[in-house]
Amino acid sequence: MIQRIQTIWLILAAACAGGLSFLVDVMLDGESNEAVHMGDSAYFGAFVTSAVLAFIAIFLYRNRQLQTVVNRLNILLNLILLGVFLYRALTMSGETAVSEKGIGMFIPILSIVLLVLANRAIRKDEQLVKSVDRLR
Repeated sequence: MIQRIQTIWLILAAACAGGLSFLVDVMLDGESNEAVHMGDSAYFGAFVTSAVLAFIAIFLYRNRQLQTVVNRLNILLNLILLGVFLYRALTMSGETAVSEKGIGMFIPILSIVLLVLANRAIRKDEQLVKSVDRLR
C-alpha cells in the first residue's frame, strides 16, 4: 500500500538527500569557497545512494521487514556521512580565516529523522497486521 504515511516520510528523505544536498552549501572556508564539493565522487555517491535506498524502500511495502532493514542501512549510511562531515569540519585547515559550516551539514540529520519516522510507521503497520492475524 503506497498511500501509507511511511511513503511520505521516505519521499521526503529521498528528496532531502537527493535534491536538497545540491541546493545548499555544505561547508565554506574563509574566502567563501566551497570546502566540501558535491563534485567529489564520495559525497555525491553517498547522497545519491541514500536517495536511491529511500526510493527503493517505498516499493518494498509488501515486505515490511526488508523495508525496515533497508531503512536501517540508509540510517547507517547517513550516520557515516554525518561523521565524515563533522570530521572535516573539526579538522579543516586554515581556521584563522573563519570558516562557515553550511546548513548542508544538517542534511544527514534531517534524513535520519525522516527515516526513523518511516521505520516507526512501518512498525505500527506490522503490529496492526499481526493483531488482525491473531483474531482469525
